[in-house]
Amino acid sequence: MKKMPAALVLTCLFFVLLPSFVLGAQSTQDVPATEELKQKVRKDILAKAGKTGDAGADYMIGIGDILGISVYGEGDMAVAPVQGTPRGEGEQATQPPGSGVVVRIDGKISLKHIGDIEVAGLTLTQLADYLKVIYASVFDDPVVTTVLVQSNSRRYTVMGKVAQPGVFHLDYPINIVQAVARSGGFNEWANSSITLVRKDGKNDSLFEENTLEFDYDDFLKGKELERNILLEAGDILIVH
Repeated sequence: MKKMPAALVLTCLFFVLLPSFVLGAQSTQDVPATEELKQKVRKDILAKAGKTGDAGADYMIGIGDILGISVYGEGDMAVAPVQGTPRGEGEQATQPPGSGVVVRIDGKISLKHIGDIEVAGLTLTQLADYLKVIYASVFDDPVVTTVLVQSNSRRYTVMGKVAQPGVFHLDYPINIVQAVARSGGFNEWANSSITLVRKDGKNDSLFEENTLEFDYDDFLKGKELERNILLEAGDILIVH
């Protein structure tokens, strides 16, 4: 019986094993999304939100925010992980060093495979929808997850006669009394009067034009408790 030539044996093995190689193959080639596509998708998503009011109470992304962006099966899409971000005086960073991607001063972030993406002004849900379309130019049917790692764009200011006046991050719901406590409480020269200044306060019945007067002594007596409202981004508290 003649032996089969080595070359023929290798050829046969190649064709026998070929299906497993094909099934296990995966393209690693980047297919960068064009700037035209990015602009069009962003415009379409914002237009849809304007018609349907999709934004609702969803978090609006701003400059300085740290976001976590991942694609299922592919992992974190940050080009370069951020380092720990300093907070205001008396505040602590809520994210570990090396997690997420920061929204730059131009409102953009840099992501793997697709480069710079403008995210400021989008909600987290809108960003996920946006990136799903963009990443479809790289992956088949990508599942994109967007997470707010640290809020740095939403802030309020406490000034006047408190122990630690300054600018604070609005990381969680906080009312007037809690904000004063967070800033160290009243100093020895303070009285019980507090003024809240809000840009669009005139749309609230509690406000007189853009200001709301709050008396801490009245609050302690159980009077006008409804005036101890939650702060919004951009609010200014003045302690007299």
